[in-house]
Amino acid sequence: MEDIRVNGRILKDAVQHISNNAVKNGKLFPENSVYISTTATIGEHALIKVKALSNQQITCLSIKQEYQSILDIKFVFYYCYVLDEWCRRNANKSGGMKIVTAEILKKFMFPIPSLVDQVRIVSILDRFDALCNDLTTGLPAEIAARHKQYEYYRDKLLTFKELNA
Repeated sequence: MEDIRVNGRILKDAVQHISNNAVKNGKLFPENSVYISTTATIGEHALIKVKALSNQQITCLSIKQEYQSILDIKFVFYYCYVLDEWCRRNANKSGGMKIVTAEILKKFMFPIPSLVDQVRIVSILDRFDALCNDLTTGLPAEIAARHKQYEYYRDKLLTFKELNA
């Protein structure tokens, strides 16, 4: 969760690093996977662009080789916003801390629209994300939109009907 707070939802690096010797069995989560928090901060997620590992409070979603031709990982990433809310509503409430178990996660139905539709959806959401979060893209676009809005209202407010004398 520290990585998400510091680096955002698309992770190309981690705040903390460990040596390869510390990795049990040399197994890392594959690049182009999605991390989702299944305890404590249930539903927080990020797209990891590098091989990584996490503690036990994170579930890693990755696309099996046989599904990579029909499923776009960036679509999965965006659809995880729906999964986030579903996890919050369906967390196991027995015991001290809420948790989303593997059994609970298996109940979530993940839609798979055509790859063309996935790419279109990702493209639209990427543009919205850039407008909302990227100052170099979003701020100039917002300034231009406000300038046009100002001109429109200025012209309306300063346009009067001619009076016949």
